[in-house]
Amino acid sequence: MLNSGSAPGRPSDSSVFVMLGDCDHGAWGLCFLRKSEDWKKNRVILNQEMMAPEVLKNFVPMLEAVAQDFIGVLNKRVKQQKSGNFSGDISDDLFRFAFESITNIIFGERLGMLEEIVDPEAQKFIDAIYQMFHTSVPMLSLPPELFRLFRTKTWRDHAAAWDTIFDKADKYTQNFYWDSRQKRNFSKYPGILYSLLGSNKLPFQDIQANITELLAGGVDTTSMTLQWHMYEMARTPKVQEMLRAEVLAARRQAQGDINTMLQLVPLLKASIKETLRLHPISVTVQRYLENDLVLRGYIIPAKTLVQVANYAMGQESSFFTNPGNFNPNRWLDNDKNNTYFRYLGFGWGIRQCLGRRIAELEMTIFLIHVLENFKIKIQHLSDVGTKFNLILMPEKPILFTFLPFKQNPVLG
Repeated sequence: MLNSGSAPGRPSDSSVFVMLGDCDHGAWGLCFLRKSEDWKKNRVILNQEMMAPEVLKNFVPMLEAVAQDFIGVLNKRVKQQKSGNFSGDISDDLFRFAFESITNIIFGERLGMLEEIVDPEAQKFIDAIYQMFHTSVPMLSLPPELFRLFRTKTWRDHAAAWDTIFDKADKYTQNFYWDSRQKRNFSKYPGILYSLLGSNKLPFQDIQANITELLAGGVDTTSMTLQWHMYEMARTPKVQEMLRAEVLAARRQAQGDINTMLQLVPLLKASIKETLRLHPISVTVQRYLENDLVLRGYIIPAKTLVQVANYAMGQESSFFTNPGNFNPNRWLDNDKNNTYFRYLGFGWGIRQCLGRRIAELEMTIFLIHVLENFKIKIQHLSDVGTKFNLILMPEKPILFTFLPFKQNPVLG
């Protein structure tokens, strides 16, 4: 990882990239830029808008508003079931939550994905993202020329998914672009799109391409991690109670101020790391070496593709004691040597996930509100299994039960 250079390269010869190269969607965003100098220029500018500490403070109230609305959705479900709790599969609700969160941050406005009646066009976008992930897997393991030659159903479905993603994202970007030009004056942070447009550091086409990729990458990834996190909490009630105790203590100490609370929940943040150890979104981290590397006596030439197996490393007992256990405390060890480079849930270095800080904020705020308001159980304690659809997903639906936490329910 340390040998990957200042503008590290990743594989770009899979069928997915070939297919996208055939599509007429204008500029490339960060995910698909092939020239390292173009990638680095875009990345530096986007880091300032999405990862700088002073910018992250703008995102907190936006993410909290969506999290509070999600609690409202669960409370409605409890009332509807008339049993004092709510049981069911909430994976679709989590997708909508994640989409509402990322669009609120990008556009500075809500799309209403948590309303009872959801915008059909927005739902098409979410469905297209799912189809894109689902059809990517076979395309990563076969020669691109086969897809070029035969244009299989998988290829056509994948291309159709990307067409929908680009089309919907372009419409959102164009609509909010013209709205923002008319408003001019904002009483609150107007969102990443307006901030990028106002800085004049990137041409509109590049902004549009990067916004598309942020939208496409900001739904399944966070929603799936939250689903896995609640699954592990439900299977480990002792840890769930420890996390709840920390959150409630933080609420009292911070006197309800969410920004202060975020500094007082180290165990909760560690639990997100622990979830990504057990259920990493990215199975591997891939980089091309910038220079020759000697590794355990083997010479690995420059330009060689190397992979760090995130999932396998997370299950390895030589790195983690009792690796099958959900134990967030392992990340609070003061000895950095015990955890250094063992957590790569968002990648590493300059090419780590651009949305990392937003995702961490989004998940932390979400879990704060869920833990304050509900105890979580699952109907079947047996392992739900894991399948690979470009990201790791449950093989079977997870059926949660949410029991209102009556001691100190907090909605905001």
